[in-house]
Amino acid sequence: MSIWKRNVSLADLNALSENTLIAHLGIKYTEVGDDFIKAVMPVDHRTQQPFGVLHGGASAVLSETIGSLAGYLSVDEDKICVGVELNASHLRSVAEGMVTGIAKVVRIGRSLQVWQIDITDQADRLICSSRLTVSVIDKTI
Repeated sequence: MSIWKRNVSLADLNALSENTLIAHLGIKYTEVGDDFIKAVMPVDHRTQQPFGVLHGGASAVLSETIGSLAGYLSVDEDKICVGVELNASHLRSVAEGMVTGIAKVVRIGRSLQVWQIDITDQADRLICSSRLTVSVIDKTI
């Protein structure tokens, strides 16, 4: 059974990211399951640090992006979710290719949600493990 309260396509989700940091870094949503969201991000000049490996900040952006979107999809139409804490453990470096992030729910509450986001490389090795807490607030825009 799906945990999502909003019905949107991958095309809709990717269009929502146009002209944002998400698009600038090349992040693309690739799958929405009943209780998870997946996205990919290239490891290239936009996401590498000066020493040629994936920047930890880019991993944090990917984690917050898919975790926040998961929160948004799991609340009523009059609500949105905003990040209040992100904890990211960078476990392995990667210098090229694509990384994949997957967000899975830890807890969905009325005012706070917690999401687990794991980022893997193309060999399915864990690169970064994150936990994102989001606050559920009234939609004002």
